[in-house]
Amino acid sequence: MTQEERNRALVLRFWDTVYVARDYDAVGRFFTEDGLYQDVSAPDPGGVGPAGVSRRLRIGHEPVQAFDHEIHRMLCQGDVVMTEHTETWKFHTGEVIALPFVSVQVIRGDKLALWRDYSDLTQLLGKMPKWWLEHIAKAAAAP
Repeated sequence: MTQEERNRALVLRFWDTVYVARDYDAVGRFFTEDGLYQDVSAPDPGGVGPAGVSRRLRIGHEPVQAFDHEIHRMLCQGDVVMTEHTETWKFHTGEVIALPFVSVQVIRGDKLALWRDYSDLTQLLGKMPKWWLEHIAKAAAAP
């Protein structure tokens, strides 16, 4: 198996951990100690290291009842994996919101050193239920 094939397999396992298992502590373990997760369109700095990435993802994802995740394309070159995909967020209050985006991940060894998401955050926020937006604002204000 080539390095690019190993990197692709790692990222596929990562997406399954995020969207199928929804195990945010395990998501954090995919990252190096200085690994960064950043949603480029979000105003916050993101999460750093396993615990920081887990916390950042948990804030937005845990209140969501279910996700559908569809990978459209995945490109691997050297230590970089780019994924074009769509998350469909399903809330217990009935809202269903699809968010298309591109993720760029840089792999160091067998861990993620960088994960950046590029999306139209205004598309997502404009459709989110008010209670979820309040949850995010409260979490952002917490230390």
